[in-house]
Amino acid sequence: MTLREIKEILDATVLTGEEELDREVKAACGSDLMSDVLAFVKDQAMLLTGLVNGQVIRTAEMMDIHAVIFIRGKKPSDEVVSLAESRDIVIMETELPMYIACGMLYSAGLTGGSSRA
Repeated sequence: MTLREIKEILDATVLTGEEELDREVKAACGSDLMSDVLAFVKDQAMLLTGLVNGQVIRTAEMMDIHAVIFIRGKKPSDEVVSLAESRDIVIMETELPMYIACGMLYSAGLTGGSSRA
């Protein structure tokens, strides 16, 4: 599934990386705990979270996650947006809660894959 398809499914707004929306995503991780994200090692994955600080972007970079979607209408600061831009990480925001967003993506065929956590 592409980031463009994910954007449409979640009615999300792109904050950074509009030019990367044709990138393929194979799995998703939904968490507000970055320790859980660190345990979720997947290639071509994206992160859904309500946490809006710089640690999210640093964790995504460390785990080679190329897209972060902020849920529940959370708005990242300009500093977080700039950090994501400098790391080539696509960020989007949606008004949907975590449960609904993850369910919609799963129903559309995006799996979470298996986790070793």
